[in-house]
This record gives sequence, structure tokens and C-alpha cells, in this order.
Amino acid sequence: MGDQLLRSATSIGANYREANRAESRRDFVHKIAIVEKEAAESLYWIELFEEAMIGDLDQRTLLFDECNQLVAIFTRIGKTSKQPPSPKSEIRNPKSEISS
Repeated sequence: MGDQLLRSATSIGANYREANRAESRRDFVHKIAIVEKEAAESLYWIELFEEAMIGDLDQRTLLFDECNQLVAIFTRIGKTSKQPPSPKSEIRNPKSEISS
């Protein structure tokens, strides 16, 4: 179980880095979905450690809470990324806009 947790947990960071280097919005959404799945898998393994009472209770609690937050963060990023961008969220450079 420890090997599985190690693989899924380290995959979160690697895939998040890939998502930040996505070639398109669609590519980003796809890669963030992978990050979300890996975070959810890590949470699963941590839950199994909890059920089997393997390891230190404080460490299990800390890992569970942290991983649960990561799942929530990446789920929100995924949902937000699927929405069309609002005009207010566009980055504008006032120096490049021509005054009328």
C-alpha cells in the first residue's frame, strides 16, 4: 500500500507541473483531471491506512486533511477551467489600448 500511495501522491505534483505547461485550455483541463484523479487515489490509500490503523495517528490525520484539501482544490480548478472565460477575467494591458 505504501508503494501505491507513493506513486499516486508523487504523480500529483508531476501532473500538475505538466498541466501548467499545457499547450491549450483543453489540454490544461485534461491534465488537471488527471491530477484530480491521482489526488483522489492518494486519498483512497490514506483511508486504507486509517482503516488498518497503519502508521502514526497524527501523521495519518495530517495526510488525510492535506490530501482532502488537494482533492477539493483540483476539483474546483477543473470545474472553473471548463467554464468559458468571463470578459472581466481577461488580462488587459492599458498601454496597448488606443484611446478614442
